[in-house]
Amino acid sequence: MEKKGNLSINSENMFPIIKKWLYSDHDIFYREVISNACDAITKIKKMDMMGEYTLPDGFKPRVDVVLNDKDKTIKIIDNGIGMTAEEVEEYINQVAFSGATDFLNKYKDKANADQIIGHFGLGFYSTFMVSDYVEIDTLSYKSDAASVHWTCDGGSDFEMKDGEKKEVGTTITLHLSDDCLEFCNEYKAREVIEKYCSFMPYEIYLSRENEEGTETIKESEKRDDDIVIEVIEPEKKEEAKSDSENKEEKKEEEKKLKIKRRPQLLNDTHPLWGKTPKDCTDEEYKEFYRKVFRDYKEPLFWIHLNMDYPFNLKGILYFPKINMEFESAEGVIKLYNNQVFIADNIKEVIPEYLMLLKGVIDCPDLPLNVSRSALQNDGFVKKISDYISKKVAEKLAGLCKTDKENYDKYWEDISPFIKYGCLKDDKFCEKMNDYILFKNLEGKYLTLPEALQINKEAEEAAAAEEAKDENGNKVEAEVVDADGNTVKTDSADNTAETKADDKEKEPRTIYYVTDEQQQSQYINMFKAQKMDAFILNHNIDVPFIQQLESKNQDIRFQRIDADLTDTFRSKTSKKAEKEFEEIEKNIGEKMKKALKNEQLVVKVEKLKDKKISSMLTVSEETRRMQDMMKMYAANGMMMGDLGMGGQTLILNANHPLVKYVMDNQDSDNVSTICEQLYDLARIQNAPLDADSMTKFIQRSNEIMMLLAK
Repeated sequence: MEKKGNLSINSENMFPIIKKWLYSDHDIFYREVISNACDAITKIKKMDMMGEYTLPDGFKPRVDVVLNDKDKTIKIIDNGIGMTAEEVEEYINQVAFSGATDFLNKYKDKANADQIIGHFGLGFYSTFMVSDYVEIDTLSYKSDAASVHWTCDGGSDFEMKDGEKKEVGTTITLHLSDDCLEFCNEYKAREVIEKYCSFMPYEIYLSRENEEGTETIKESEKRDDDIVIEVIEPEKKEEAKSDSENKEEKKEEEKKLKIKRRPQLLNDTHPLWGKTPKDCTDEEYKEFYRKVFRDYKEPLFWIHLNMDYPFNLKGILYFPKINMEFESAEGVIKLYNNQVFIADNIKEVIPEYLMLLKGVIDCPDLPLNVSRSALQNDGFVKKISDYISKKVAEKLAGLCKTDKENYDKYWEDISPFIKYGCLKDDKFCEKMNDYILFKNLEGKYLTLPEALQINKEAEEAAAAEEAKDENGNKVEAEVVDADGNTVKTDSADNTAETKADDKEKEPRTIYYVTDEQQQSQYINMFKAQKMDAFILNHNIDVPFIQQLESKNQDIRFQRIDADLTDTFRSKTSKKAEKEFEEIEKNIGEKMKKALKNEQLVVKVEKLKDKKISSMLTVSEETRRMQDMMKMYAANGMMMGDLGMGGQTLILNANHPLVKYVMDNQDSDNVSTICEQLYDLARIQNAPLDADSMTKFIQRSNEIMMLLAK
């Protein structure tokens, strides 16, 4: 038989399109051809299972990749179903007619479609991206079939004739182009095959044609296919002193064989994700992680996905330990289709925030495009993504409920994933709402519901004390009776009850710290009043707490230096309040003039902590606006550079220095002291800019000179 003709293609430009546009990476031809080889083996096993063919005794399914750098060739050999001349005509000469699809249609009642990898029939033609011409030698499993030899140089012409192949299966020989010779380099070939084919369902071996290398094995390790070059006898030793010792030595001695170097097995045909979770040990999970991701830091924990309905999906997601200060929080999710590697981090399947994790997902039902490198977008893909998100949320929630101690330990590492997930996925945020942790000032982790309760006792105590003056005496409240007359009443209890009722109606406040060192004075004030706050010092925390506020209307977050609550004030009489108002006005005018800041608000308060002279508060809304401006390319300007709005300077009337200012408003030193009080307050709130720091140091020197006199 000999035949010549033209490939049946729909366009004259099919090959240029395949070479340049069908696949983005030229190395992908290895995946396509080896996938086809695995398909061929799957088909012949099914024919045996259905009684239409009997596999030979000792049949071992395998794919061999044989390199020859001298001849510039690569051979991909399988012992699968093979092809007849008619099938070569149909599946090879008619480009884009899928052999896998035809096989499934023919045996759809008897075969499991999930096990056939190929979808489009174009995979074979990826070989022309790297080859000057390609040969096929194939022999069908059918008893009366003749072998076929097919060649094509990448144009539209082919040649097909009787071949010389004796074993059932197919050999594809690629004659590489000069610019693609790297692919028959042993190290490059192994790298590419391990990338795409590490978990394909049949053993893949790599070897070099006319291999000259050798290896030495024990005689007991010899396999039937080993080619023995030399037998190495054990070294003779001096006779042992006793017969028993001599027998023991002889028992341990064994011949060694120098054999032709064996082909290298490149894949694991039974990946861990294919097993049920109960059959996997912790060490197996860790070893799989080390092997696949080459990360020798142990993962914190993992989630094993195993689903058969309504779609088939298996996989393992690992939560890695990340040093956020020195490493980027970037993971890798490898996507497989029937154990064939498709791509990393396909956002349609993997929720964006989970791309921070490391893991593998195998979904045979994925609707892939022609090149298998991207997805055909449809609602099914969204369902897969939602399922993965749901399973992760369930795992984290279960861990928090059943193993809180370890969940606390993991939190610093997993919090970026969870916070990012809450920002990106509303459903995930709702599921995780009660399992988000906050670290308090003592280093203890509390959930959101627990965080809402921590300051209740201190606030209630403050409300009860609010109707007392600085000496602990009850303050009488003025009440208008039914006739319009003003009466005095003992209002301590009434005020406390009213405040408590009002508090119930208001959103609960959760206080937080962004810099423990910078905000240490405020932290000390909180601790002194038995109040607590939480440490939120990552960039993601600002948008994260805004997301929580939007999802929980009864919660608001406030930095501890955003306002001064009644908890920290001493109650003052009405007479003292009126005096303070006059002082505030006078000092405020001097302060604004000295600082050239008309927006500054100055208040005189009596604070419980008499060691504090001045404090600066910046409203939460203003600070968040400033943070947003910094985030959106404000070039790292300091707070003062972004405007002085929202600032309130609080002068503590219980501090001697402030008392001096109040009593000596016309003194020459008052302006200097006021400026110093302002900068001291700023330092506790945020770093001073360069100009302010220079003035602060000069002013400090001037004040010290006054003391020295």
